[in-house]
Amino acid sequence: MNVNGGAQSHDVEPRTLLVHYIRENCGLTGTNVGCDSSSCGACTIHVNGEAVKSCTMLAVQTEGDEITTIEGLADGETLHPMQQAFHECHALQCGYCTPGMVMAAVSLLDEQPNANEAEVREGLEGNLCRCTGYHNIVKAVLSLSGGDK
Repeated sequence: MNVNGGAQSHDVEPRTLLVHYIRENCGLTGTNVGCDSSSCGACTIHVNGEAVKSCTMLAVQTEGDEITTIEGLADGETLHPMQQAFHECHALQCGYCTPGMVMAAVSLLDEQPNANEAEVREGLEGNLCRCTGYHNIVKAVLSLSGGDK
């Protein structure tokens, strides 16, 4: 598979979850394990451009696929616009959900570039934040949306 623009090839047990492969074999620890049941979204990444919860996939299912993790969004020292919006809007507290939330938000605006507040809230409902109350997260996403604020 290709992870953040680089080829990755490792022998893994067939039961290895993609989230564990990313963290343990690829050494990319920005993708978090939150619940192991696809409830929280902390493990959200992009597979072939689509947001997926990496705790719901086996690593072997992604053979030949393009994987993007939170580490792959930035362009060197330049943050991705969504990462920058989260920073500027103070859209985090403890930061545990932030990588998955950012990945979900990027995918949401790729699909709905003019999302309004209701659509942003609905689009992020599969990603849980236990700290912020979502106000600044929604504000960050809306700052990049062309829809009604």
